Amino acid sequence: MPKITYVEHDGTRHEIEAASGSTVMENAIRNSINGILAECGGACACATCHVYVDDAFADVAGRPDPMEEDMLDFAYDVRPTSRLSCQIKVSDALDGLVVHIPEKQG
Repeated sequence: MPKITYVEHDGTRHEIEAASGSTVMENAIRNSINGILAECGGACACATCHVYVDDAFADVAGRPDPMEEDMLDFAYDVRPTSRLSCQIKVSDALDGLVVHIPEKQG
């Protein structure tokens, strides 16, 4: 199973194993990762699962589609590698993915 590391804004790291086909957000919720609120449950209808994808994985994780970009307008401190974790599907190509959680959500 691919591994994902979530880094909280204070530097606390959580490494988890994630099933392929699930999302980065779903795995954060299942593992009680602080800072991922996911108020819309993964429907891309809020910005409370905002993360910064580590530069090393930015190309593999891909760019946000237009709907996700619209939701990112409501996110706190958007950066070039900002993504909504509900829109990042876990795959073997993302093994070792590191995402950083902003200080606050939307």
